[in-house]
Amino acid sequence: MTGGLFRLITAVLTILGSVSLLPAAAHGQVSGSMPQFLKLTLDAVAPGTVTTTSDSILTVSGTVTNIGDRDVDDVSVRIQRAAPVSSPSGLRSALRLDQVNYEVTGPFQDVAERLSPGQRKQFSVRIALRAGGDGASLGLTDPGVYPLLLNVNGEPAYGTQARLDDARFLLPVLGLPPVGTATSGPESEPVAAPPEASPVATTLLWPLADRPRMVAGRPGSVHGQVELLDDELAVSLGKGGRLEQLVAALETVAPKPGKDKGVGSAVCIAIDPDLVSTVQTMTRGYRVLASPSDPGGATREGTGAANAQAWLDRLRALASSMCTVALPYAQVDLSALAAVNDPGLSARALLAPADVVDAILGTRSVRGVGLPDAGSIDDPAGQLLRGHGYTTAVLAGTAVTTDGLPVDAEDTLTSAPAEQTPDMVVGGEHAVPDLVRVPTVSTEPPATTGSATTDPAAAAPPVDPALHVATYDIWTATALAAVGSNPPTPSFTPAKVRFDVTYDSRTARLQDALGALAWTSLNPSPERSRSQLLVPPQQWGANKEEGVALLEQVELMTRNNLTSLRPFTELLNQAPDPRPFTLDYLPRAAQDAVPEHFLAPVRDQGARVTELMRALVELPEAELTPHAFMTPVREDLLRALSLSDRRADNTTLADQYAQRRVEQATEELDTMFASVSVLPPGGAYTLASEQSPLLLVARNELPVAIRVMFRIEAPAETNITDIGEQLLPPSGTRSFQIPTEVSDSRKLVIPIALTTPDGIALGEATSVSVRSNAYGQALAIITACAGILLLLLAGRRLLRRFRGQPDPADEGFTPETVERAGRLRRARQRLQGQ
Repeated sequence: MTGGLFRLITAVLTILGSVSLLPAAAHGQVSGSMPQFLKLTLDAVAPGTVTTTSDSILTVSGTVTNIGDRDVDDVSVRIQRAAPVSSPSGLRSALRLDQVNYEVTGPFQDVAERLSPGQRKQFSVRIALRAGGDGASLGLTDPGVYPLLLNVNGEPAYGTQARLDDARFLLPVLGLPPVGTATSGPESEPVAAPPEASPVATTLLWPLADRPRMVAGRPGSVHGQVELLDDELAVSLGKGGRLEQLVAALETVAPKPGKDKGVGSAVCIAIDPDLVSTVQTMTRGYRVLASPSDPGGATREGTGAANAQAWLDRLRALASSMCTVALPYAQVDLSALAAVNDPGLSARALLAPADVVDAILGTRSVRGVGLPDAGSIDDPAGQLLRGHGYTTAVLAGTAVTTDGLPVDAEDTLTSAPAEQTPDMVVGGEHAVPDLVRVPTVSTEPPATTGSATTDPAAAAPPVDPALHVATYDIWTATALAAVGSNPPTPSFTPAKVRFDVTYDSRTARLQDALGALAWTSLNPSPERSRSQLLVPPQQWGANKEEGVALLEQVELMTRNNLTSLRPFTELLNQAPDPRPFTLDYLPRAAQDAVPEHFLAPVRDQGARVTELMRALVELPEAELTPHAFMTPVREDLLRALSLSDRRADNTTLADQYAQRRVEQATEELDTMFASVSVLPPGGAYTLASEQSPLLLVARNELPVAIRVMFRIEAPAETNITDIGEQLLPPSGTRSFQIPTEVSDSRKLVIPIALTTPDGIALGEATSVSVRSNAYGQALAIITACAGILLLLLAGRRLLRRFRGQPDPADEGFTPETVERAGRLRRARQRLQGQ
């Protein structure tokens, strides 16, 4: 009785556990939700791209890991297939189809009888590509890009058999091989060849960029070592690092002398000047902060000088034979830069990059092309580019619009792509021409002079004042962004197909990118041009194997006459579409932009840099120029406006770095302005006369010369001559004699300060206590009064004597005394005459 009751209670608990568990297990994996019991990871797909000569059997390898807190029994997997992707948005939305949309299913294959918590098991699933052989198949009949799903089932303890996780990926099929050799022969299915259409002209940008690493608040110097926030860049440049792997992948397609350029001719290396300048400074030795959160704290010696030199040498070799183009400095937010509207910062961000890249790599990069990191800019940013000589901007296809094309609004993209009708308009669904004109963003054409040549053969073609935009497909760019480590979701990816791509394995994300590269070639349409510009994110995380796989995919499609290789310059030089387009600043790009509260501080400090630059003087004998001294401060402000790391959902770290850079740049500028001052004299300064000069000493602690002016608030009792602009030597002092007139013997306090020639205050004001030995105005009054009194008295005596009247001053003297005094006076006169 007791045993029967125990069995009954156990059965009831098991049923209740199954009821509560099954819905979560059955529905928890739809649309990429996190698994609860098993984690399925895709490890390898062979062949990654199906061709007419590839193996007729698809082999998919993976790993199943028990991530739950209970055992899972009867673990099995199977592979399923959905209909081929029929629209560009399907390259993204098909990866989140429910498993019921993967209608073609293979049989389940056992993986493990039981997986305990933390245990993992590798497996391989094999299935025929085409029907006609023995066993199950995917039933492929035509080329295309097919969504596949790897489904894992299991029975968790206290539950029932259910689908516990899945892995989705795309399989590009350029052509189908014959049915397996076991059944090949006269009755074998014919080979399905690629579609007959003109090849897709293909160009690929290969970005090399990194987050800003320089410690802010360090002005330029001749022999000083730079400081970096951390030493992660040394790892990235070393063997197996991210940047080293990207260069290694490029080296596999680098054109070699005497051989066809191949895929390398269609690749242009997009280089961040901040990265290569940082790497170059690392080669000379550098310091690293002991704690990145303490910029003013202790530092240690950097370890990446050798890695930096080796990587830079390899990049120079690539740049000598391949196309290069400079990115905006430090991946600066161009819309934020336009809002700051500082000419000095704009020039450093847009005019200097090409020169920096060319000087370091010894090459000549493509000029006049802007590649905003966000893929979308507003009109002021476009005007900023055009005003600085940029003729073309490379933007996402949805970042431009025209009344002549359907509107690709984000909110029209439904969350259930399987229910879409073929003619439904969705975000980015309609192709935009390769090159378009934006007449609303233009510059005034140069005026022609009367001396201009009239020879049509010798005349240069007129420059279009309107900004041109080279567009790229957002779906392919989104797929490329997901390749590699730390994949971002670009700002131009429509909201309703945004999801955390890190849930998928790197292998699955690479397969999605291979499928995206092939989709345009496999789906010809009169409404879509046979052209594509491939643009990965600027801080791309692809490793060598992934990079090589993508390059080989382009080469494979070229061999199959699906693509043709097009140099980047050829794309830029072609005629734009005649229709007028306008810039459309995407809402998500505005959301991912640099926060507005950083703009005013950057603008204020940029103005201070310009004010100080106007006062600095370049001396022929000086090693350090004003430009070299002040440029690091401008670069710090640009790094504060960087879009690096702003694609993440949490931008706290990016905001902290930006705020710290602004504060450090502000403190450094405060120090610079305070480094030029008048030395305060000790005690009171006594002038020898009322016209003695005032002696002053000015000090310049900056390593560059500077022009200054004295600002002296002279009291009413003084007249001080303005000596005009004066030059202070680098890191030195200089004495000055200021012509001064003082009309008062009292102690006077004279305030004195230094300014730039534009009147900007330098250093702290001081004051001089002045005392003059001259009596000044009082002495003149006393002397004048005494003279007048003397004249009055003498005149009075003469007048009385002339009248024969005795002078009252002689009263009290007897006539005999007066007579005796007269005789003595006359005797003295005779003696003086003799």
